[in-house]
Amino acid sequence: ADQFIVVDKLRDTLRESLGKDDKRQEDISRPDVLTRIESVIQTIVISVSEGEAPVLRVMNRSSWDNVRFHESVGLVQKTDVPVRTLRCDCPSSATRFALTLKLLSVIYKLVQSDSYATKRDIYYNDPQLFGSQTTLDSILDDISCMLKVPRRSLHVCATSKGFISGDLCYLEEDGTKVDCSSSSTAVPVSSNVNGIRNIVSAAKFILIVEKDATFQRLLDDAFCTRLSPCIIITGKGVPDVNSRLMVRKLWDTLNIPVFALVDADPYGIEIMCIYKYGSRSLAFEAHSLTVPSVLWLGLLPSDIQRYRVPEETLIPFSQADESKINSLRTRDYISCQPAWEREIETMQRLKQKAEIQCLASIAPHFLTRVYLPNKLRYGGWI
Repeated sequence: ADQFIVVDKLRDTLRESLGKDDKRQEDISRPDVLTRIESVIQTIVISVSEGEAPVLRVMNRSSWDNVRFHESVGLVQKTDVPVRTLRCDCPSSATRFALTLKLLSVIYKLVQSDSYATKRDIYYNDPQLFGSQTTLDSILDDISCMLKVPRRSLHVCATSKGFISGDLCYLEEDGTKVDCSSSSTAVPVSSNVNGIRNIVSAAKFILIVEKDATFQRLLDDAFCTRLSPCIIITGKGVPDVNSRLMVRKLWDTLNIPVFALVDADPYGIEIMCIYKYGSRSLAFEAHSLTVPSVLWLGLLPSDIQRYRVPEETLIPFSQADESKINSLRTRDYISCQPAWEREIETMQRLKQKAEIQCLASIAPHFLTRVYLPNKLRYGGWI
């Protein structure tokens, strides 16, 4: 069929443009991880032996001032990032100091024994100690950044929330064969993406779907069969690390176009940018998590007028939407893309947003049988 002629041309262009900067962060060996943890503990022991209060120095991952935009990688951490000092003798940081040491101890044992644990396993071993799963997650990212070790090399896995479907088969690290080709059900994204091997796919493209509801709609309407061969994946909103790792793994292996289908609102755009350029809190792992070749397939703000979406299905901007869109417009990865800027300006001018589901008001199957096929056939992405 000629429906993939334009997509195939795009694939060839993307493969020709693959650059030296388009590389993954290498895993760190187990002995190296152990050595880095031992170095941190040794510093603490020396401080105590000298009668000084031990401290831990962790990088500030929450400020935009500490990241820079690299066009072929995304948001990367600056080399001169200010550090926060966690002191054991300071009431405001003593608890964080103790929890960091506790988690370092757990990680050391896991790496030493070559075993793995999920973040939830660690938390529920002593929920009163950590207080919340969010606290543990944040400390784990601090440790990963402090040691300059990708989180997967710390032997701590995260339970995946994403799903994937389409023309894709692979083997898990334990040898389990996974077939994602069922047209009616999806497969959970692996909790150990790094261990996946023997990926087999004839897919022409990968479609990132922002929301689970839209993803399920595509499954119900047999989208992967209608536009076969393809792969669809969702992180169910703001993507977890495993969903981002999976998109990156597929891009590294298949080198096929990756499109994003998100709501025409500021938060949909930001979610798409996380897949494409990464996030400031995990900028230190950008090489493993970002796919700068991601293209915006829809829902474009200009599509609202182009397809005459009924006014009653549109949603007026809130104050939070206005703040978010103003924030987006200040970011380097938006200002370097004139086509994206124009779409964001259109949204801001209309002061309205639209969810993907609004296309159903035109016709029940408009999204899967008209909108997406035409976008892919005629190159309606930016």
